[in-house]
Amino acid sequence: MAHQKEATNRVEWKIRVADGSSKDLVPESGPAGRAWLGIQGLIAGLVLKVGRCFKKAWDLAVDDPRKVIHCLKVGTALTVVSLFYYTRPLYEGLGRNAMWGVMTAVVVFENTVGATLSKSLNRACGTLLAGSLAVGVHWIASQSGEKLEPFVNGASVFLLASAATFSRFIPTVRTRFDYGALVFILTFSLISISGYRVEKLLKMAHQRLSTIAIGGFMCILISILVCPIWAGKELHLLITRNMDKLAYSLDGCVAEYFNNSGIPVEKSQGYKCVLNSKAAEETMANFARWEPAHGHFKFKHPWRQYLKVGASMRRCAYCIEALNGCINSENQVPESIKQHLSGNCLRLGSVSSSVIRELAITMRTMKKSPRTQNLLKEMKNSVQELHNELGSLPNLLLPPPSIEATLPLEEVIPIATVASLLIEVAARIEGIVSATEELASLAKFKPAVERIAPH
Repeated sequence: MAHQKEATNRVEWKIRVADGSSKDLVPESGPAGRAWLGIQGLIAGLVLKVGRCFKKAWDLAVDDPRKVIHCLKVGTALTVVSLFYYTRPLYEGLGRNAMWGVMTAVVVFENTVGATLSKSLNRACGTLLAGSLAVGVHWIASQSGEKLEPFVNGASVFLLASAATFSRFIPTVRTRFDYGALVFILTFSLISISGYRVEKLLKMAHQRLSTIAIGGFMCILISILVCPIWAGKELHLLITRNMDKLAYSLDGCVAEYFNNSGIPVEKSQGYKCVLNSKAAEETMANFARWEPAHGHFKFKHPWRQYLKVGASMRRCAYCIEALNGCINSENQVPESIKQHLSGNCLRLGSVSSSVIRELAITMRTMKKSPRTQNLLKEMKNSVQELHNELGSLPNLLLPPPSIEATLPLEEVIPIATVASLLIEVAARIEGIVSATEELASLAKFKPAVERIAPH
């Protein structure tokens, strides 16, 4: 029995050698052998995890090389700013405050030019305003006497920090100047508190402001000159891509419902990207307003209008989401009833998606398309035809007297719902057309030469 138990508890491994026979591998016995096997397993698992991390990092870099370039830009900015700390003449001119330049480069360098400009200017303005007020309050406190000085400093910190914190709840400040208000609170508090024990407060404030300006200017310079990523251009491309995805989703949903699908599932689900892009659009539009003129985007480009276009696209995407829900509904319509409206629904879905694609071409080329209005008229005609077909549905519920069989109401309601949703989608596409045309007018898109459709 003891031998059987020992044989049961022992793990045996077999390998096949060159001559075709098998050989048993017996693990080392004793605590030392088991410990060594455990260490080997731990090392193997660690190596495997590190390899997976490197694989993910490599895939991320290949998918978007701009992320790698941004990392190199940040490293370059930090290296250049660090020279003010390493070089003796520069260090003696700025003192230990040279480290504030490094800190500024770390916190303000963002992926896009607009974000870097926004944070740099917010930090500079917040620091300048806070430093000026702190020096003024310090002078007033020093003139009030040794006993009242700490009370004056404490009261100023309380009042100004409370007021600046309250300003962060104001929508306009929260959207564009929140970081500047935060820097103001931090800078004013540090200078006011440290100024109580520092004699040369004005010199310290000047050095700190200089190093922050140097760090921010270096980040702005590198961000603009070295492979710039413009927030405005990213917003423009995002809206254009979302239009294409919306058109594919509409085609895919209608075709799948009427068993005529030839569009991949991932493309027919593209409306979800439109629904989830609101936060990204608002962030990019906010940063784009800080950027100078670049490429096709001139000074005072109507970035806010992009948010209206995105909002109109989301209203349309909600209808497509409801349409997609009809596909997965448990209450399916018989094919004979589907065929009654399939032609009109497919025609309306096709022309509606064509309108969206034409708008995407307008956005991509930044030229007014002459085909949009023609497609819009064709879409309205298709809507009217579908309305007429919907009017004939009651005849399916009330057959002629010679026929006893009737169609149940629950079999007609689903197809009528799909048709109604398509009509609503067409109405909301008109909103996208209106918002896009307003954008084209404000941005002064040039008229495009009419394209001849291939035969």
